[in-house]
Amino acid sequence: MSHVSHAERIPYILRHCRTIAVVGLSPQPHRASFDVARYLQGNGYRIIPINPNATEVLGEKAYATLKEAAQHETIDLVNCFRNSEDIPPIAEEAIAIGAKALWMQLGISNPKAAARVEAAGLLVVQNQCIKIDHRVLLSSGMLESDPA
Repeated sequence: MSHVSHAERIPYILRHCRTIAVVGLSPQPHRASFDVARYLQGNGYRIIPINPNATEVLGEKAYATLKEAAQHETIDLVNCFRNSEDIPPIAEEAIAIGAKALWMQLGISNPKAAARVEAAGLLVVQNQCIKIDHRVLLSSGMLESDPA
């Protein structure tokens, strides 16, 4: 997906990546990961929880790892709610399962992992909130509303 320009990367991901594995998705409603995933679900995205300590989050079966989830689901985007230093193995799994993109939430970045993922042909976003970016693009008319 190297044909997608830097400026078009986020709108492209939000338009074309409809199934999102959320790594570190907490089943606790007060956590940011839960709030963001619930928002995405409410806007027509399919959420796949990745959390070894949960069986179900937001009505979706939770998986311990991306590789396990990919045996049952086609994952377009890997959205990370983990510490920056935990990203490299997640990045490798995202490549291995054939995801289109890797998104590191606000406060999370790992330039080395990002370079590795981009070299493998995936789109990468670092240190951005997918919920905020979706809202901005939706309100600017760059995305169409697609309620579930």
